[in-house]
Amino acid sequence: MIHGRNAAPPNILDLVPRLDRPTFSYVAPAAANKTWYPFSFLEPIARNEPYLTSAINRLERVVGNLTAGGIPAERIVLLGFSQGACLAAEFAYRHAQPFGGIVVFSGGLIGPPGTTWQPSTRPFKRTRVFFGCSDVDAHVPKWRVEESAEVFSQMDADVTKRIYAGMGHLVNDDEISAAQSVLDRVE
Repeated sequence: MIHGRNAAPPNILDLVPRLDRPTFSYVAPAAANKTWYPFSFLEPIARNEPYLTSAINRLERVVGNLTAGGIPAERIVLLGFSQGACLAAEFAYRHAQPFGGIVVFSGGLIGPPGTTWQPSTRPFKRTRVFFGCSDVDAHVPKWRVEESAEVFSQMDADVTKRIYAGMGHLVNDDEISAAQSVLDRVE
């Protein structure tokens, strides 16, 4: 579970009771100074360096520790909100493989407008991926969510994308239900 900007692990862990899946173990790494990278995810990638690379490396260590401990990637669900959702999507794209699932609450792939991603051939093998966001989110434009969902679809993910009218920057009950569906496929 990857928290957003100006937040900390307890903020994202607040979703655990709403997810209501007590058989899962939840891991929530902390970003230095409560941010994974300093600028918008829509800025040129170089502008967010070296912080973005450090954040990706942090997730590599977390996932690596889990797999070294006997939990295969197929049983790991990446879930994030806002900046954490962008980081989860970017990490999954860069480390494409079958995961247990990917849940992107108000986020998308990282890069400026006009970025093109080169999808590799079928690496997700029908991994369930959920993208949910408001159509009026001040931080995450609808078009980036749509672009990101399309990239993951091209990489053979089983993508569900929902854009909510007038919702704002939050996680609604329908998104929680979608996340539960992703989690239930792992059990």
